[in-house]
Amino acid sequence: MTIVPPPPTADAPWPVGLLATKLRDWIERLGTAWVEGEITQWNVSGGNVYGKLRDLEQDATVSFSIWSSVKSRVPADLKQGDRVVAAVKPNYWVKGGSLTMQVFDMRHVGLGDLLERLERLRVKLTGEGLFAPERKRRLPFLPQCIGLVTGRDSDAEKDVLRNAQLRWPSVEFRVVHAAVQGDRMVSEVTAAVQRLDADPEVDVIIVARGGGDFQNLLGFSDETLIRAVAGCTTPVVSAIGHEADRPLLDEVADLRASTPTDAAKRVVPDVTEELSRVQQARARIGQRLTALVATEVDRLEQIRSRPVLASPQTLVDVRADEIVRAVARGRELVVRGVERGETRVAELTAGLRALSPQGTLRRGYAIVQVPGGAVLHDPSDAPRDTELLLTLSGGGLTAVSTGESSGPIDDHPSPGGTEQSRASGAGRSHPASQTPR
Repeated sequence: MTIVPPPPTADAPWPVGLLATKLRDWIERLGTAWVEGEITQWNVSGGNVYGKLRDLEQDATVSFSIWSSVKSRVPADLKQGDRVVAAVKPNYWVKGGSLTMQVFDMRHVGLGDLLERLERLRVKLTGEGLFAPERKRRLPFLPQCIGLVTGRDSDAEKDVLRNAQLRWPSVEFRVVHAAVQGDRMVSEVTAAVQRLDADPEVDVIIVARGGGDFQNLLGFSDETLIRAVAGCTTPVVSAIGHEADRPLLDEVADLRASTPTDAAKRVVPDVTEELSRVQQARARIGQRLTALVATEVDRLEQIRSRPVLASPQTLVDVRADEIVRAVARGRELVVRGVERGETRVAELTAGLRALSPQGTLRRGYAIVQVPGGAVLHDPSDAPRDTELLLTLSGGGLTAVSTGESSGPIDDHPSPGGTEQSRASGAGRSHPASQTPR
């Protein structure tokens, strides 16, 4: 039969040992329990591990210890920052008055579930085109100002700044410090990236971290951060410093660098190399220009050596002779043409004169017209006292008809009479109406 001590009072208080014993008994009644949390402290001493486990959502922390006999059964890669589940048994140390959790088993928490969720998110964002190669932007050749998102006083920050300034001393940085692991990591890195993207002087943004295990890098696969980087107008470089597990930030970034040092080398050109390239380019340009000038000089020499340029007067003389021959030939053709024209004109003039009534009149014939201008054809048309107009080769005169003559008509007039009759259109002329020459 167990004797239960009465409740403590001011007059009858419990001894400290009794209170401690009761606390131990009550705590031990809890037994072994599985808990989930993040390792915030991991110290190895004498083969044992002493650490602290923090709640993932609330501000609560408990201490734990892993004895050397148990340590060999837990994963060897456990360390600070890991998310784990552990089988713990509360242990209250009466002598020291401290509460600790004795660990009997510890393992990484939900690794398969995390990978599955991560893969589903990867497929979703890929379907939206956030990882498409064609949306990635080219980095500027020589950025004047580089935005850097990294942990405060981290090795990643030192590596990027040192290597970038060694390659191009005048490069400028706009550094924004943020938590690169833990609960604040996603919100702080997202805010830092958006802040640098809004800065018009920043040409490129580098997100740098000095590596880490899969669970420590989960924040760089958060959907909020990924969409924030995808919405940036400034090129983003992911420099997480890892190779085995690639967070989604590597997929959405415009460039993935294997380490922070590699990011500095790929973002900032080497001034020594660029000066060397400039010298090489200048040398090549000089050689090309020298070769081009030499080629043109040779061409000019070849052209000058041709006969037409060696003795330009020869070309003038040849052309002058051709012009003289052409002028002589032209003059000859013109003279011949004029002669043929004169001959033709003479022929046409002779023919015209032969057919002209004027020729008939010149042979002594006359054209007799009655008043009104009609040509007299028959003597009966001009009775006595009819005024007549006689047209001769030398002019015209008037006459008066004495009537029709009864004498014979000469059927054989002087030579040319037939032509005169045809020219005047009067037929045979009555002797009375003709005037001798």
